[in-house]
Amino acid sequence: MSAQFSVSLAKIIKESQLEAFYMPSNPEEIEIVSMDIDRPGLELTGYLDFFDGNRIIVFGNTEFAYLAQFDEEKQFEVIDKLFSMQPPAIIIARNIEPSDAIVKSAEKNAVPILRTIETTSSISASLITFLNAELAPRITRHGVLVEVYGEGVLLIGDSGVGKSEIAIELIKRGHRLIADDAVEIRRVSNRTLVGASPANIRHFIELRGIGIINARRIFGMGAVKLTEKIDMVVNMEQWDTEKVYDRIGMDNTYTEIMGIQVPIMTIPVKPGRNLAIIIEVAAMNNRQKKMGYNAAQELLQSLGMDVGEETIQNKKVDTGWDF
Repeated sequence: MSAQFSVSLAKIIKESQLEAFYMPSNPEEIEIVSMDIDRPGLELTGYLDFFDGNRIIVFGNTEFAYLAQFDEEKQFEVIDKLFSMQPPAIIIARNIEPSDAIVKSAEKNAVPILRTIETTSSISASLITFLNAELAPRITRHGVLVEVYGEGVLLIGDSGVGKSEIAIELIKRGHRLIADDAVEIRRVSNRTLVGASPANIRHFIELRGIGIINARRIFGMGAVKLTEKIDMVVNMEQWDTEKVYDRIGMDNTYTEIMGIQVPIMTIPVKPGRNLAIIIEVAAMNNRQKKMGYNAAQELLQSLGMDVGEETIQNKKVDTGWDF
């Protein structure tokens, strides 16, 4: 069974700049567990069979126009059926003044009332985006996450292979660190993974022989970033003379992280290789592939070889890392 995550109502109020019109309890203690929100339609008619009481409710012009056709007693009856399901909060868009019936029912059922000047669509979109990130399924794995030319590169490999040293060199070359040693990976959509550092080790890097350093303090704010989408994975391993490494790059190789396929390449490590530059080139090459250009394909075509779509294969590789 997957873990359930939550975010406090206080954090949502701060993030969305909401006004607390009525707050029956400490918003720090009110936990939101659903990524979805609810704009009541059929619910206002009394049909509540599939109503999810964990969702925040958003009211806008349409809902208030529907309620306006009733007198206060009927409004209270309609609203009270909805609020009796104990939704965690109601957000009123466009700074509309809530009716007495809404306030009375909110007080009866201890439902917080929040207001915003934003339109219903705007607050709904921003709220869903925020909740998707905060409540997304997540795992924490050993590795280093850096942003290189706008690409999120996750470096994995055995401890001591040199991931942190490469991260330092990349920072010196103008790129940014997101996480060292432990990377918290969140699946924010069916196609997107976002990585971040656990708060207690954020910006810190361990360098053997030196110890712990703070990348933000040494290199400045421009050297770090809080989150980044994971665009590719680089598996670093000690050079194995018995192993045949890819020298063409024709095939597309992927690894699966939380059900999402992410491009991966294996880079062998040995003395004399400038791995920071190799990572830079790998990031730029990955971006070109996403834009439809494959250098290996162009080279083979220029040599007169027939390169069709069937020639380029997508391979799923097992790195041995538990994602």
